[in-house]
Amino acid sequence: MKKIVECVPNFSEGRDPQKIEYIVAPLKNNENFRIVSYEPDADYNRTVVTLLGDAEAILSALPEFVRRALDTIDLNHHTGEHPRMGAVDVIPFIPIANTTNEECVEYANRLAETVSEQFDVPIFMYALAARKPERVLLPNIRKGEFEGMKEKIKDPEWAPDYGKPEIHPTFGAVAIGARILLVAYNIDIPTQDEKIADKLSRAIRQSSGGFQHIQAGPAFLEARGHMQVTMNILDYKKNPVYRIWETVKMEAKRFHLELHSGEIIGLMPKEAITDSLKYYYACENIPFPKDMSIADAVQGAIKYLNFRDFDAKKIIETYLE
Repeated sequence: MKKIVECVPNFSEGRDPQKIEYIVAPLKNNENFRIVSYEPDADYNRTVVTLLGDAEAILSALPEFVRRALDTIDLNHHTGEHPRMGAVDVIPFIPIANTTNEECVEYANRLAETVSEQFDVPIFMYALAARKPERVLLPNIRKGEFEGMKEKIKDPEWAPDYGKPEIHPTFGAVAIGARILLVAYNIDIPTQDEKIADKLSRAIRQSSGGFQHIQAGPAFLEARGHMQVTMNILDYKKNPVYRIWETVKMEAKRFHLELHSGEIIGLMPKEAITDSLKYYYACENIPFPKDMSIADAVQGAIKYLNFRDFDAKKIIETYLE
């Protein structure tokens, strides 16, 4: 049976279409894996790429992708709403089918060794591939971002796992790791007041006393003219999407704000939707179908969770089937 992984490289360019196309070109038209999506965001100045397929084929293609990002992006001249420390900022491997967490850790280390040797870029291993407890969570590594990393990396406590203890002058540093499926979820906040979005983020963020397994922060979307609470749900089984959505809606009422939409970045498992829909069906005393179709899951997510720009292409099982 085929071993299938998901790989989600994030790179720090979301505004120049020509640069974005040049960087992602090596990831296109491969027989043994597919580029499910690449989603640039001008406000974040970042592009999230989602790959699905054979790990060995993905490993073969990624070095050229990294090289093109290195040749194209200079973080000394980069601005954007999303925290970043590298031109390619993070590359996680996620087991999907017939693949284990341990194998994904191996893939991450193999890529890290290749990238470090070929491009002289320092690399931090994170999440399941972390070699120190303080490097499990990506925000701990990224704290200080590209600008602060110039001094941080000289501290023996923050020496990279691969490469020299100095950042690449234009690329910076990259985090490579392995993790379970997470949900990258942003909630639209109809205000331009960053303090409100920050307070809403604090209400759900684990490090601020909110929910476990939630990383969250405020971001302004200039193109849309409003704030977002942008987050990663690191374990959707322990803290489902509906709980986060309903909590942020409740907290927003104290600021006299009505929330109407959110978005999913990259892929999410069907289970992350159905687990939330069970709550809403129970609220309305509707029997929950034993085997909900992907189409019905999509409609339910739009109706109850108010996902915008959402369709079956955002659900990982669409590609596995």
